[in-house]
Amino acid sequence: MTHDLTLISGAGAVPAPTDVFIAQHLINGAWVSSASGQTFDRFSPANGQLVTQATLGGEAEVEAAIAAARTAFDDRRWSDTSGKERATFLLKVADLIDANRSRIALYETMESGKPIAQAEAEIEGAADIWRFAASLARTIHGDSHNTLGPDMLGVVLKEPIGVVSMITPWNFPFLIVSQKLPFALAAGCTAVIKPSELTSATTVILGQHLIEAGLPAGVVNIVLGYGDPVGTNLTNHPDVDMVSFTGSTAVGKAIVAATSKTLKKVSLELGGKNPQVIFPDADLDEAADAIVFGIYFNAGQCCNSGSRIIVHHDIAAVLIRKIVELSRKVPFGDPLNPSTKVGAIISSQHQAKIDGYVKEAVMAGATVAIGGAPLTIDGMSGEFYQPTVVANVTKNMAIASEEVFGPVLSVLTFTTFDEALEIANGGDYGLSAGVWSQDISTCLKFARRVQAGTVWTNTWMDGFAELPFGGAKESGLGRELGHHGMDEYLETKTVQMRIGKTRSRWV
Repeated sequence: MTHDLTLISGAGAVPAPTDVFIAQHLINGAWVSSASGQTFDRFSPANGQLVTQATLGGEAEVEAAIAAARTAFDDRRWSDTSGKERATFLLKVADLIDANRSRIALYETMESGKPIAQAEAEIEGAADIWRFAASLARTIHGDSHNTLGPDMLGVVLKEPIGVVSMITPWNFPFLIVSQKLPFALAAGCTAVIKPSELTSATTVILGQHLIEAGLPAGVVNIVLGYGDPVGTNLTNHPDVDMVSFTGSTAVGKAIVAATSKTLKKVSLELGGKNPQVIFPDADLDEAADAIVFGIYFNAGQCCNSGSRIIVHHDIAAVLIRKIVELSRKVPFGDPLNPSTKVGAIISSQHQAKIDGYVKEAVMAGATVAIGGAPLTIDGMSGEFYQPTVVANVTKNMAIASEEVFGPVLSVLTFTTFDEALEIANGGDYGLSAGVWSQDISTCLKFARRVQAGTVWTNTWMDGFAELPFGGAKESGLGRELGHHGMDEYLETKTVQMRIGKTRSRWV
């Protein structure tokens, strides 16, 4: 039943683009088509409209892009610039992002199906990340050691790692490339970027702004296409020094295997099955609102989705009721309507996967408190899924431990702190976690013992450019954002200098 949900139609929507976006590769400072002449199309998951026609890259384009990045790094056209020059450039890009926010957000919405208001906020956040990275560009420094004796001086240098392959996902295409690229550029690296084939347009628009801001040719290159052959060649090429990937854990593992042949550095931001533990003394109204935000934001297609809650048995029924009531009020519908908070599912294949998890859980004994099926929106022909809360979930069910990546909340219960912690730490992921209690001791105890890269207490999914982001266990390797985000792109070099002719002869 969907009649009691808040559904948003196309009335009052932002106008869709009238022209198809033509996306080309950016290689060595020029926009080029593929040698094969082949293209691929992206249709809006919300209404089926053709949004983007992109040139289809292959091995030849990857080779050319890596060669351009390699040459640009080796001749030091970028790495020899001062921190001030890099910072000035990054600030110019941030200003261009802000000036073109509406255009970027529109194509992000059309390709991904996310609400236009959310896309606007993400583009604004991306510009802030570029500005933060600019501040770091002027602060790169090493160490000196003046205590090695009167005739020795030791210097530790921080140098750019080199050519970086960046492979970005479809769920936050502009935001996630902005969590990687400005930090790499601040460090002095060059890059080749492969956006998801489902969301190519906004990365190409970013490339346009990089050129407009004056980036030297070859420093940043963009190759469009599929994981095989584009992504595969970007990960195993000997002229690539580092791979930065955001996406599924399965693909992340394959990248680690591929890069082992050349022992290049790998930074991975992967999946999550993020728990929130709610204790009896929690503010249930605040918790319910944050839980609803955490599971329905971006239609649950988010590695940080609060996709499972672990609730004390005594308050479970009350909290589920509050979550269901709020779920009915969340506006699902046309992504181009500014009132919409939850838009479309990325594809019909992914929609089927989401629904399969729910049906499997019900067959295993779980119950659906609300939702549990695809959603029909008036005037929309695309893929939508109902706000869904699955109760009576046990920790042996797939829906309790595997990443559904949709607007589906799993509810588990506990009676003791240790039981809650055991459930939270169970499974392979360790990206994020949350705890709800008015007892600061309970919150700190949980935060120190839970296996997660980020822990929120009495809130969910707040984010700041200053704070590092990344996961434990199979949720990834390395960190993005904060000064740690730039450290990923730096190598450490030790220089030992003898003063005068003080070395003792060996022979």
